[in-house]
Amino acid sequence: MNKKLKDFLSTSLYLLCVLGVCLLILKYVGQRTDVYGRSMMPTLQDGNSIILDKITYRLHDPERFDIIVFPFRDSSNKNYIKRIIGLPGETVQIDTDGNIYINGEILSESYGREVMTNPGRAISSITLGSDEYFVLGDNRNDSEDSRFTEVGNVKRSEILGRAWFRIWPFNEMGLVNKK
Repeated sequence: MNKKLKDFLSTSLYLLCVLGVCLLILKYVGQRTDVYGRSMMPTLQDGNSIILDKITYRLHDPERFDIIVFPFRDSSNKNYIKRIIGLPGETVQIDTDGNIYINGEILSESYGREVMTNPGRAISSITLGSDEYFVLGDNRNDSEDSRFTEVGNVKRSEILGRAWFRIWPFNEMGLVNKK
C-alpha cells in the first residue's frame, strides 16, 4: 500500500472514531439546548443556550431546586425547562398568597421572581406518586408548569436531564444549578 492511501485511511479512521465519540457524548452525557420564553427568568433568559447534563440522573435521583428539561406532552419536538419543587411521595399545595407548602410546611426558597397569583390545581393538595415531581418556573406568573393540567406532575422517566451550564451569551457563562 502506498503512503498516501495509508495516510488517508489512517486519517479517515481517526475522524470516524472522533465522530463516534462525539455522538456517544451527545446521546448519553450532554447536549446543547436553547431556552425559549420567559418562564425561568431571571435565572435563564429567552435565547440562552445551555448544556444539558444527561448522566447525573443515571447515578442519583433529581433533587429539589434542580432545573430539569422534559418534553412537551404533545407531539412537538419542544421541551420544557423548569425547577423541581416537589419530590416523589410529597404533598404539594399553594395557597392564595402564593406560599408553597411541602407536606404541610412552608417551603423556604427564593427562586420565584414574584408572588404567585394563580395557584392553579395546587390550590388543593397534590400528592406526588413514587416517580413524580412537581415543577415550577422561576417567573411564576409567566410559567406553564405543574400547577396546570397541561403540564401536571413530571414522571421520572420523562426527565431528559439537568440544566448544567449556560454557554450563551458569553457574558453570563456559568453553572445553572448552583447550590
